[in-house]
Amino acid sequence: MARHDEFDRTDTRAAERRKSTPGAVSAAFDKKQGKIVVELSTGLTIAFRPGDAQGLEQATPTDLGEIEISPSGFGLHFPRIDADLYIPALLEGFFGSRRWMAARLGARGGKAKTEAKAEASRANGLLGGRPRKRNRELT
Repeated sequence: MARHDEFDRTDTRAAERRKSTPGAVSAAFDKKQGKIVVELSTGLTIAFRPGDAQGLEQATPTDLGEIEISPSGFGLHFPRIDADLYIPALLEGFFGSRRWMAARLGARGGKAKTEAKAEASRANGLLGGRPRKRNRELT
């Protein structure tokens, strides 16, 4: 009898989650735009480049031609490359885990070429560049 109660509680939690969390209703790769287009249960449609989603960075248009939606609507599966996206995490972490997104944003920032960075680099060069690391003597 305890198992039946556990299943009932699990079903209730799952139903509550479906009501409060958007899920995918349809998903397709738009070759013309080069984007994955996902229509959510809330009526919102999101479109993103595959390179912006963790696990799809190297995917080809052929790889993205087939997208399966999980029964709950929370998962997208790309069978040709065996990759999965979880819609709630996708929305929460903005298309990847927070750590992955932070690394990507940091890499983009480091590539920025500005006059301020060039000026700082020239000023450092006049001072002899980066200081050498010194070995501290242990006493």
